[in-house]
Amino acid sequence: MRIATWNVNGMRAAIRKGIDRFFDEIDADVWLLQETRVLEQQLPKDWQLPNGYEWILHPAQKKGYSGVATLSRIPMEELGRGKGGQVDTNDSEGRVLITKHDDLILVNTYLPSGSSKEERQNYKEAWMAEWREFGKKYVNMKTPVIMAGDLNIAHTEADIWNPKGNKKTSGFLPQEREWFDELLADGWCDMFRESVGPGEKTYSWWSNRGQARIKDRGWRIDYLLGNSAAKKMLRSCRIERRGGLEISDHAPVILDI
Repeated sequence: MRIATWNVNGMRAAIRKGIDRFFDEIDADVWLLQETRVLEQQLPKDWQLPNGYEWILHPAQKKGYSGVATLSRIPMEELGRGKGGQVDTNDSEGRVLITKHDDLILVNTYLPSGSSKEERQNYKEAWMAEWREFGKKYVNMKTPVIMAGDLNIAHTEADIWNPKGNKKTSGFLPQEREWFDELLADGWCDMFRESVGPGEKTYSWWSNRGQARIKDRGWRIDYLLGNSAAKKMLRSCRIERRGGLEISDHAPVILDI
């Protein structure tokens, strides 16, 4: 079974740029998409889902903002939306979608960014605390669970091209990295790091400024986190950099179980 997570940086733009070709080439059974930024009625009228897939679109209430979607060619059941808690109780920003695919539970997540201003960083950190608590009910399940998506945090120095220069940058702040340590201590497994080992610098997002893509000055901020039941199923996990950047500033992360 193949699962792919991808921040598409706007579904309408991704369709115009030819995302359907990547659905065919990568051939994932389930796609977890983030930053879709679209309502169903805003999609191009001549666009259809790739053959064999159904999808659930969970948009933000604000047009052109945030949103996630899960596509599956395995029978899919929606289990819920949002993480609960006091921070965006109704998930009005469209950031969490929980689905079940046979015996596998997937939590599609688009964690807020804190880079725009201090208030959003405070919002992000409160959201992170609630998401971690939300995840605790899944981490010890005997059912395999994968919490995946754009988490807007580079965990270790191996996950960012310039760790020293970004110590005060949202997405690599000490408290954000400590939070990630706590997630792993709760029992979650970073499936990519488990697959490739520590230290390898492979990124999933690049800024559009300063020739970051050409110079490979990126961040790894897109993850698939598995509970112990999912970890036992791991075959491989990789970041697909070839061609995917034609569509988005993120590359797809592909998990085979």
